[in-house]
Amino acid sequence: MAETLLMIGTRKGLWIARSDDRRSWDVTGPDDVMGEVHAVAVDTRQETPRLLMASRHWHIGPQVQHSDDLGATWSAAPTGGVTFPADVGEAVEAVWGLGLSAVEPDVVYAGTEPSALFRSTDRGETFELVRGLWDHPHRPEWHPGGGGQAIHTLLPHPTDPDRVTVAMSTGGVYRTADGGTSWEPANRGIKAEFMPDEVSYPEFGQCVHKVARSANAHEVLYAQNHGGVYRSDDAGDSWTSIADGLPAEFGFPVVTHPRLDGTLWVFPLESSYRRFPPDRACRVWRSTDRGSTWTEQGSGAGGGLPDRGFFAGVMRDAMCVDDGEPAGVYLGSRDGSVYASPDEGESWVSVAEHLPDVLCVRAATL
Repeated sequence: MAETLLMIGTRKGLWIARSDDRRSWDVTGPDDVMGEVHAVAVDTRQETPRLLMASRHWHIGPQVQHSDDLGATWSAAPTGGVTFPADVGEAVEAVWGLGLSAVEPDVVYAGTEPSALFRSTDRGETFELVRGLWDHPHRPEWHPGGGGQAIHTLLPHPTDPDRVTVAMSTGGVYRTADGGTSWEPANRGIKAEFMPDEVSYPEFGQCVHKVARSANAHEVLYAQNHGGVYRSDDAGDSWTSIADGLPAEFGFPVVTHPRLDGTLWVFPLESSYRRFPPDRACRVWRSTDRGSTWTEQGSGAGGGLPDRGFFAGVMRDAMCVDDGEPAGVYLGSRDGSVYASPDEGESWVSVAEHLPDVLCVRAATL
C-alpha cells in the first residue's frame, strides 16, 4: 500500500504523521516555527508533492510556507506571501484557509482574517488580493464570529476555473462565476439562529462554519452552520436542513467522501454554549444518503473512539478524508488527540495524544 501522509496543525506548530497501513503511525514534529497553524494542504497535482502551511507566529506574523521535501525544510516569500496592497490600509491577521484548484495546477487560494480572498499562480509562494470580493458592498456588514472575521472555506469548482465558492464567519456563503470579478451571497434557507425570528433567514450574515462539495455531483454542497446542518442541490441557490437524526445541530466540520456522492461525516457538539460532544463521548456521524439518515460511528469496544469523559470539540478544519480505498477519515481535537479510521469510520486508531490544541488536519496518499 502507498504511504499516507497526515499533516496536523496545532496552536504550537505542525506535526506530520506517516503510515503504510493507516493503523500504525510514525509522528514527527513540531516544526521549527512553532506558530499557530490555522490551515494546511497536501498538493499532489504535480509530480513533486508540495506541503503548504499557513501559520501565525508571535514575532514573524502570518505567512504561508511551502515544502517540496515532505516537511524536511520549509520556505516562504519574504513578505509571507499574503499581504494587502498598500492602498487597502489593512493587515492580514491570519490565513484561515487554503484551497487548491483542480483545473489550474499552479493555482492556490488563501482565505484570511479579516475576510479576504487571495489567489496564487505559483503554487502558494506569492498571492494577490481578489479585489472583487474585498470591494463587495456587503463587506462593511460582515462582523466577527467567536473566532474572528475570516474566510475559512475555499471551494474552487472542479471543472470550471471561473467558479469559486467561499464561506466565512460571519457573512455566510458567497460565490463567483466570473473568476472573482463579481460575487453574490448564496445563503437562502440557512438560518441565523442568533437573530430574531422575523429576520433569522437573511440574505447574508449567517455564521457558516464549513462547507464541503460532493465528489462527482458538483452542484451538491453540504454546510455545517453555527446551528444546523444543510444540503444544497443547486450550488447554493437554496439550502435544506438535513439535521434530523443527529444528536445535535451545532458543530464545526463537515467532510465528504472522495468518490461516493451522498456520503459525508460531521462531528456534533451539544450546543453553541456547551461545546462538548453529546454524552461526553467522542463520536462521528456518517450519512450515506445525502443526509436523509445518520449513523453513529466510533462507539463500543471495536469503535476505537473514547466512550466517556471526552470534553473536547473538533474545529472546522480538524477533520478530513483521504483518497484511499476504502477512504480514510481523520479528526483532531482541542485536547490534542488525533484519530484515524482506515475504513470510512467503521473503526478508529489513535495517531497522537497530548498535542497542543489541534486546528487542522489534511491527509493524502503519496
